[in-house]
Amino acid sequence: MKEIAQRITQCDEENGTIKKSISQMTQNVLVVLSTRGQFQEVREKIRQPVSDKGTILKTKPQSAQKDILSVCSDPLILAQQLTTIELERLGNIFPEDLMQIISHMDSLDNHKCRSDVTKTYNLEAYDNWFNCLSMLVATEICKVVKKKQRTRVMEFFIDVARECFNIGNFNSMMAIISGMNLSPVARLKKTWSKVKTAKFDVLEHHMDPSSNFCNYRTALQGATQRSQSANSSREKIVIPVFNLFIKDIFFLHKIHSNRLPNGHINFKKFWEISRQIHDFLTWKQVECPYEKDKKIQTYLLTTPIYTEEALFLASFENEGPDNHMEKDSWKTLRSTLLNRA
Repeated sequence: MKEIAQRITQCDEENGTIKKSISQMTQNVLVVLSTRGQFQEVREKIRQPVSDKGTILKTKPQSAQKDILSVCSDPLILAQQLTTIELERLGNIFPEDLMQIISHMDSLDNHKCRSDVTKTYNLEAYDNWFNCLSMLVATEICKVVKKKQRTRVMEFFIDVARECFNIGNFNSMMAIISGMNLSPVARLKKTWSKVKTAKFDVLEHHMDPSSNFCNYRTALQGATQRSQSANSSREKIVIPVFNLFIKDIFFLHKIHSNRLPNGHINFKKFWEISRQIHDFLTWKQVECPYEKDKKIQTYLLTTPIYTEEALFLASFENEGPDNHMEKDSWKTLRSTLLNRA
């Protein structure tokens, strides 16, 4: 880019108008690249899974533990704060990040090493955010000792997921559902028996993976159409399930060849990939209509989350093992974590 800019400015030595514009453009690019680099550095420092014995084995009294309901008890407000985080993460993803997927696949197909290709940190960061949110949901449920309070937390997250769906934030909705379907949470039968699951069943229906997530894709299409005709930014929000969006691009490139049998370029394939990326750019450019709540966002982004082992142990301590297999797993986990601590 610098070389091209230099050649252009050489042709404009008389009045220097183009030289000034290109100089400003180059400076802007460098600022953006620097910001993205700083984002990556911060991302790597944020939140590590908890495996501390005192926290996991609940040696501290329950009243001393901070939970999501003490920070935010309104499902709509939490859904809005999740949406601000999602839109901020989307804002750090650019078309070249998405095209890196195709570039990487081509290099693998050609058995070439692409050590020169910049890692797609922003894609990884967004994927990690989804996983962290799922684990946070599971942690918030499993760390509650009293069944009545645990039931309340479950129903709260169901309501948050429903509000995310209404907003058009499908990524957070999917992450919450995934967290509630993790084995340590799913096995809490006594707790689930007290939960009003009708709303959760509706949400699971929307995210049913059968027929290539047909129900979700219908909902996404409806949200996209609403966005196109919307007057307010609140109605323009569309945040897709990001890993499904990436898979769609992956399979579009993988299944369809770059060239037709007659040797011509397969424009239909590239047009479809271009359309999907264009839709994504439209979604990420929506201005967030919600104000950040520092207290809530700090909790969501930095509060410690349990490891998978810790989740199982907390789950077994809340509701004892049902069978011999679970009993063996519980003993092994407890012994492992105590020795490690």
